[in-house]
Amino acid sequence: MLAPPVIFGALIVLFAFGMFRPDKDALPSTFVGRPAPPLVLEGLPQKDKFDDKTLIDGNVKLVNFWASWCAPCRVEHPNLEQLAQEGVPIYGINYKDDPAKALKFLDELGDPYIAVGTDKTGRATAPNWGVYGVPETFVVDGSGTILLRFPGPVTQRVITKTIRPLLEGAASN
Repeated sequence: MLAPPVIFGALIVLFAFGMFRPDKDALPSTFVGRPAPPLVLEGLPQKDKFDDKTLIDGNVKLVNFWASWCAPCRVEHPNLEQLAQEGVPIYGINYKDDPAKALKFLDELGDPYIAVGTDKTGRATAPNWGVYGVPETFVVDGSGTILLRFPGPVTQRVITKTIRPLLEGAASN
């Protein structure tokens, strides 16, 4: 007879704790602070491709997983264009997409990427990086260490509060 009220009380405490944690939107990543996983990418026609050596070229960069069928990818695209115009190197990984549609997406919206690789099946590179959907963006330092994994669209707020401080901090090291 005592068990139901005790269980109910425990659930209330758990729910309250979950609702009031400091950053409830942050998803933990085991990749932060570790070397970027290997890249197994195919090329996208008419676009430069990149590989593991690119990630250790001494420059801080973004690696962005995207797809033409992804509505949030369209939302974040102008922000990626802005970062690219500011000189931030961005490498794209087209995820589970048709190459013709991916090229059309870039032709229509602009191409912020220095180079683009594809993971057509979503099984070659994405799982190794912990990607479970698009868009997802990683900040990678010049030695190939992941500084940030950001799931979801890159917004102006994310750029201002999260990405720019990381880029500036990594560039000064």
